[in-house]
Amino acid sequence: MIETLKNAWKIPELRQKIIFTVLMLIIFRIGSVIPVPYLDPSVLSGLFEGSATIFGYFNILSGGAFEDATIFALSINPYINASIIIQLLTVAIPQLEAMAKEGVEGRKKLTQITRYATVILGLVMGFGYYMVLRRYGAVSPDNFFTGLVIVLTFTAGTAFIMWLGEQITENGIGNGISIILFAGIISRGPSAVQAVIAMNQNGTLNVFTTILIIVLAIAVIAFVVFMSNAERRIPVSYAKRVVGRKMYGGQNTHIPLKVNMSGVLPIIFAGSICTFPATIAMLFPAPEVGTFWYNFQQWIQPNTVPYAVVYFLLIIFFNYFYVAIQFSPVEMANNIKNNGGFIPGIRPGKPTSDFISRSLSKITFLGAGFLGIIATLPIILSTGFKINLYIGGTSLLIIVGVALETVRQLESQMLMRHYKGFLE
Repeated sequence: MIETLKNAWKIPELRQKIIFTVLMLIIFRIGSVIPVPYLDPSVLSGLFEGSATIFGYFNILSGGAFEDATIFALSINPYINASIIIQLLTVAIPQLEAMAKEGVEGRKKLTQITRYATVILGLVMGFGYYMVLRRYGAVSPDNFFTGLVIVLTFTAGTAFIMWLGEQITENGIGNGISIILFAGIISRGPSAVQAVIAMNQNGTLNVFTTILIIVLAIAVIAFVVFMSNAERRIPVSYAKRVVGRKMYGGQNTHIPLKVNMSGVLPIIFAGSICTFPATIAMLFPAPEVGTFWYNFQQWIQPNTVPYAVVYFLLIIFFNYFYVAIQFSPVEMANNIKNNGGFIPGIRPGKPTSDFISRSLSKITFLGAGFLGIIATLPIILSTGFKINLYIGGTSLLIIVGVALETVRQLESQMLMRHYKGFLE
């Protein structure tokens, strides 16, 4: 792999792409430490740590910028939410669905709509964050002009990050938005290592537990990589046909059905819903000990069994839901039939559709179980065995997914220039 990296650096175009991507990430990290005016982030120290609320989730994805109330505090979260909303609306609204099928021009229009939606969500989320900051006394002075500056700064930071992501996609390596998410999560790695070292020094952790955490983390990463690449290949054969004086078809291929078709989206949806009650509770005064609302807040904490069970079930539900709206066995069966193909041993038409549907159902079940296990594993280890992996299921899937995607793009660049690639 070292030799491959040397060869990649020798390619001028690839070297420029790598340098450009690194420079964009440096700008992103610089913006992640520039404070927003009129705010005192020291008041928020430790408030959003962990995953008890949706703010903790935002803090992880922003690389700690959310907790520090910097200009990039919202990170790329408004863009992610806007993309998910537009993607779901594309299935529900015929006009958007037709636009998505128009090719390059249609995708450009959807991209522009997503940008506008990102700015609107950035304003809404920026205002909500500003209200939380006001409640905890982090805003000074507290007046209309101050609030306007803070909200617009948060929104402008989100728009700028969106632009950085698009520039990386066009001129750098990999998907820009994914790379920025990857950089934000990875940036918290040194602090996690320092926390483990500090816990060993003060006696909270011993050497055996530390080694166990490292081995377990490596095993989990290997499992995620394996499942992310796993797929069910449905064989398809195409009959020979003569068009004019040329013969077409007569080849065998396959339809790849990935085990994890939905990626990290089910975990994001489920996590947002599970953290919503705790987030709302933050906006109100703490209830008295022993009351119903106090017991309810204890019940919805992420280190409880009810939270883990609800989290797991929601992940399974959203995984099935996402696959159902994104994948149509009937449409795929019709495409195979119209192109003169067939699945060996399966009649064309409805039998083919039923076969694909059954295969998809089995694959979706495995994928949903995989996502549920990865997402709830840190909760189980922390609650039952007092072992903290210092990384959540969402972060781990994003890191592995982005790393694999980037390596594949580098692989394609290398193969175009007849170099041995990363994946060989």
